[in-house]
Amino acid sequence: MSALTAEAKGVFVIAVTPFHPDGRIDMESCDRMVDFYLDVGATGLTVLGMMGEAPKLTVEESQEVVARILERVDGRVPVVVGVSAPGFAQIDTLTRAVMELGAAGVMVAPPGSLCTDDQIVNYYRQVAEVLGDVPFVLQDFPLVTGVQIAPKVIARIVNELPTCVCLKHEDWPGLEKISALRAEGMLERPLSILCGNGGLFLPEEMGRGADGAMTGFAYPEMMVQVVDLCSRGELTRAQDIFDAYLPLARFEQQPGLGLAIRKYTLAKRGIIAHDAQRRPGAALSEAARAEVDRLISRQEKRLKELN
Repeated sequence: MSALTAEAKGVFVIAVTPFHPDGRIDMESCDRMVDFYLDVGATGLTVLGMMGEAPKLTVEESQEVVARILERVDGRVPVVVGVSAPGFAQIDTLTRAVMELGAAGVMVAPPGSLCTDDQIVNYYRQVAEVLGDVPFVLQDFPLVTGVQIAPKVIARIVNELPTCVCLKHEDWPGLEKISALRAEGMLERPLSILCGNGGLFLPEEMGRGADGAMTGFAYPEMMVQVVDLCSRGELTRAQDIFDAYLPLARFEQQPGLGLAIRKYTLAKRGIIAHDAQRRPGAALSEAARAEVDRLISRQEKRLKELN
């Protein structure tokens, strides 16, 4: 597999980690999930992200999941692996393992202890030193990490560290941040900007200069279509497609329930066998399941009208 570069674009789907009801990893569902993501047009996959329940896996399990997914992908698209951890020893160990397995790069989020601009820059200097020549994604997700990274700080990191090739932009919505980074003179070299937040602001993010999405949604084909249409200048059609999926995307963004909703929908679609999460994890009530079913029904009706 070739290394991740600053030319990355399209949709890098954040993969869930499928489990059996008893908590065992469901490797057969991993295979089916990979096939589905690639069939709908994903240009890459991201494994062990925050919605992949990475903290619930042992180091050995993390390596097993990555190995299984990479084997199934078989070099067809780049695979990025989340390696965020409290200490550099864990980051180094997992990075070495997944790169040997064939990953294209890794993703690192800042620890919540970082308070100043200099602390953030110094942290990523150390990340780059630990990773060596491994390309990495800077995950900017202040809603979860609590770390606010200003555009000028991102620019300092990118301009100074050539192995930082991609920004996973997940501010809320942070549209001005994208515009600032794309302003002339801010960045001294190319940078891929792939956006998160479940695709909730995807048309606007593409309009500000994003290269695509790096996030999850139970219907990743929406993101693939919207990114493609925006890239071709078909903005009205892109917005129409996006609007059809928006009610479910909005529902999936509920704090604490989002992963349960996504897994329920993926299981309902037959992509994974079970909607189980490894404990601790929220469960959907019957009322919530009925709400998801209703939203899917309305979504399908609207898509038929559009087509």
